[in-house]
Amino acid sequence: MKKELELIVEPSLINNYDHLKNLSAQKLKLNIEDISAVQVIRKSIDARVRSPVFKLKAVVYINENPASLFYKTEFHRIKTDKKIIIVGSGPAGLFAALRLLELGIKPIVLERGKDVRNRRKDLRAIQQFGMVNSDSNYCFGEGGAGTYSDGKLYTRATKRGNVNKILNLFVQHGAPLEILIDAHPHIGSNRLPKIVSSIRETIISNGGELHFNSRVTDFIVKNRKILGVIVNSEKEFLSNAVILATGHSARDIFYLLDEKNIRLEPKPYAMGVRVEHPQELIDEIQYHSNKRHPNLPPASYNLTCQIDKRGVYSFCMCPGGIIIPASTKGDELVLNGMSVSKRNSRYANSGLVVTINENDWVKYSSFGVFSGLEFQKEIEKKAYVEGGGNQVAPAQRVTDFIKGRTSSSLPESSYIPGTTSRPLHELFPLNIVKAIKNSLLLFDRKMKGYVTEEALILAAETRTSSPIRIPRDSNTLMHIDIEGLFPAGEGAGYAGGIVSAAIDGQRSAETAVKFILSKDS
Repeated sequence: MKKELELIVEPSLINNYDHLKNLSAQKLKLNIEDISAVQVIRKSIDARVRSPVFKLKAVVYINENPASLFYKTEFHRIKTDKKIIIVGSGPAGLFAALRLLELGIKPIVLERGKDVRNRRKDLRAIQQFGMVNSDSNYCFGEGGAGTYSDGKLYTRATKRGNVNKILNLFVQHGAPLEILIDAHPHIGSNRLPKIVSSIRETIISNGGELHFNSRVTDFIVKNRKILGVIVNSEKEFLSNAVILATGHSARDIFYLLDEKNIRLEPKPYAMGVRVEHPQELIDEIQYHSNKRHPNLPPASYNLTCQIDKRGVYSFCMCPGGIIIPASTKGDELVLNGMSVSKRNSRYANSGLVVTINENDWVKYSSFGVFSGLEFQKEIEKKAYVEGGGNQVAPAQRVTDFIKGRTSSSLPESSYIPGTTSRPLHELFPLNIVKAIKNSLLLFDRKMKGYVTEEALILAAETRTSSPIRIPRDSNTLMHIDIEGLFPAGEGAGYAGGIVSAAIDGQRSAETAVKFILSKDS
């Protein structure tokens, strides 16, 4: 027999299994000897109270052995000649490939960047020398942007697919079991490369293919049907269908689709700045103490508000993390955040972004479907110029930003290429600056001390999501005009994080298989 219950546990006792058994016995009015096991299935932190506690959802097993939370997905070597091309090896692409293996269809993954090992050299060049390889960077390469984005696995997309299966696949390929339990699971950018490599081995060992340094330069389309792709302007790949999972930064793919008269749509997105605080300060605000208990993780936050009917919110918050240059060209500056599994940096950073719509990019209306993208590009290029080049970030104290003055000095930052004091209140259009200023004041009321001389803002955080959507049928997930083309993930405009992109990749794989099998019936 088993019973489910909730437990409240102080941080000092969270790792004390005997305490959990005693608590469970008291709550269920059982003899402790009758409890075979207490299995925690969900763990979260309640910091609303003066002294933070852990809230656990647990299954108590009475005179029986516990079932494992982890289950393994079986893959078998491909025995059919059917094959599907997947463009991009980010979460959507890799998890689409895994699903194809399950369904007995050969995946051919084409990745413009390098494998994770060789990709590191290009990341080092961005950080140390400001040199950007347009095909190998923090956005492009094996694992996509997800490989170096902290590995946050929290998602609200629970109705779109099987979140638990995605998490179990991560565990199967090397992620810690804790991600199956934590309410806000994360893996860490130090662990993700090995996990991505393990997924690659699964794909290849079961008969799939993964090609690096293989940028798609053309689509083979005949009679509104996609037959394959051209790679590096010379090599032809043919297949029964194509899953397009190129991520939100593959602008050349958007332009190529437009050239081929494949329909696109502009899409709202968000942009703003990266905010950085000392992690100790965030801990003190969130945990109501100037000394965090060692069993409590570095504190995070999630803030949102409406300013003049416009959403402003924290984005991709990285406790104990660093700010990184996520640019994909040498003349632009794009920022993002990441952290390793221990989240042991002295800094906490988060995007602070404002929703952007057609009213914001009206001056670029002559660019048609690319109007929003052009506005995005303008801010990135202005940030690069304001920083003085080499990926140096223009920055400002939060207090000076609110007062509209240039900072005479800047606090230390985790951003390795460096910062330079610039008036960020002049970088963005006035309505965006107003929204950010007012949101900071509101957030300071919710988190007293958020606005401080110690807090720094850096520009620009622009790649929160794709400014383009590739329209598809809601049932088949196939492009509404091109037979056999399945847009997937963040780049297509249908996901917003690692797990939601992985789910969308798996769904696209399933519908693509249904499509090609229907052609045989």
